[in-house]
Amino acid sequence: MDTNQDGFIKFNMAEGLMPKEEMLEVSKKRASLTIGIPKEISFHENRVGIVPEAAGLFVANGHRVIVENNAGKAAHFENQEYAEFGAEIVYSPQEVYQADIILKVAPLADEEIDMIKTRQIIISALHIGNRSEKYFRGLISKRATALAFEYIRDKTKTYPVIRAMSEIAGNTSILIAAEYLSHPEYGKGVMLGGFSGITPTEVVILGAGTVGEFAARASMALGAYVKVFDNSIYKLRRVQTNLNSRIFTSIIQPKVLLKALKTAHVIIGAIHSSSGRTPCIITEEMVKEMKPGSVIIDVSIDQGGCVETSHVTTHADPVFSKHGVTHYCVPNIASRVPHTASYALSNCFAPTILNIGEEGGVDNILRSDYGLRQGVYIFNGTITNKYISDTYCLPFQDIELLMAALR
Repeated sequence: MDTNQDGFIKFNMAEGLMPKEEMLEVSKKRASLTIGIPKEISFHENRVGIVPEAAGLFVANGHRVIVENNAGKAAHFENQEYAEFGAEIVYSPQEVYQADIILKVAPLADEEIDMIKTRQIIISALHIGNRSEKYFRGLISKRATALAFEYIRDKTKTYPVIRAMSEIAGNTSILIAAEYLSHPEYGKGVMLGGFSGITPTEVVILGAGTVGEFAARASMALGAYVKVFDNSIYKLRRVQTNLNSRIFTSIIQPKVLLKALKTAHVIIGAIHSSSGRTPCIITEEMVKEMKPGSVIIDVSIDQGGCVETSHVTTHADPVFSKHGVTHYCVPNIASRVPHTASYALSNCFAPTILNIGEEGGVDNILRSDYGLRQGVYIFNGTITNKYISDTYCLPFQDIELLMAALR
C-alpha cells in the first residue's frame, strides 16, 4: 500500500471520517393509558382533577378515562357531561383504582391506599406537614410511583399548580372580604372599593407573593386603597412592576404595620413559609387596635396562620368574631370556587398526562422532564424526597440516580 494512502486512511479513521452505518431515529412507542378519577372523600374538597373537556381530549388521543360516580358533582360537573366526552362512569372506587394512573386533588386517605394496585401511579397533592409514616409505608409496600403536584415545575422553573391556586386564592379572598365587610352581622354595611365623594376602603396585604399580588389586583380593580407589606424588597418591587402602579409598599416594621392596621377595613394574610410554620406577624394586641367590623382573611392558615387570633375554620362555618374583628380562616379557599379551580387544575394536568402517553409511559417522561421529576416523592416504592426520608427514617434514593440507572 502506498505510504501516503496509508497515512490518509489513518488520518480519516482518527478524525472519525470513515463511512459509517446509517443511524435512523427510533420512533417512540406511544402508550395507551387508563386514567382513573376517584370521588374526593376529604372534608370539603370540592374540586376534581380533570373537567369533562379534558377527559374528551384524553379519549380522542386513544386513552381510557374512568370516572367514579358523581366525582365532579361538588364542582358542578355531572356524570352525563363526562360520559358525553367518552369517559366511563363506574359506581365503586375499587373499579377506579384499577387504572394505570390515579389523578386526584387531595392526598390519598388510608382506605384509598389499601385499594391501589402494585406499581400504580398516583398524581395528587401531598400536604407533607399532615402526612404520617403509615402513609408513606403504605405506598412503599405497593411499590407505587407518587407525584405531588405542588412540587412539579414547568420550563420557567415555577410551580404551575401552586401559582394557579394562589391566583384564585388571591382574587377570591377579596371577594370574600367584600361579602363580610357588608354583612349585617359580621360587617358594618361597608362597600369594598371606592365611590365618588367618599374615602375608599383600605386593604392591607401581608405578603407580596402570587396571592398578595392578585389580592392587590382585585382590590385596586374595585377602587380600594392598597398597602402591601413584605420583608423582601425584590418581591415588593416586583409587585409594583407587575401592577404597573406605585402602590404603598413597606418592609414589615411593627410601628408602620400597626398604623396601617388602625385604619384598615380588610387584612389579607398571605405570608408563605418555605418550611415549617408561617411566622405570626399580627399579634392579638394589634387586632384589638383594629376597627370594629373590619375583616381578616388569613390565607396563611394552612401553615398555621400569620395572625395570632386566627384558628382553622371550615367552609360550613367559615368565620368568627374576635375583639370585634371578623376572621375568615378556611385553609382551602380555592375549593370555595371548585368549578373555576377544577378548570385551572385540569389545564395543568392535561398536557402532562398527554405527554406521558406520547413518551410511552411515566418512566420515559421522567427521564427527559426535569420539572416533572421534581414532583416525584416515591418512585417504584423508593423514597426520593430527602425531607420525607430524614423525617421518618425511610431509605432514600436520589431521583436523578434512579433515572440514570434507567437510561
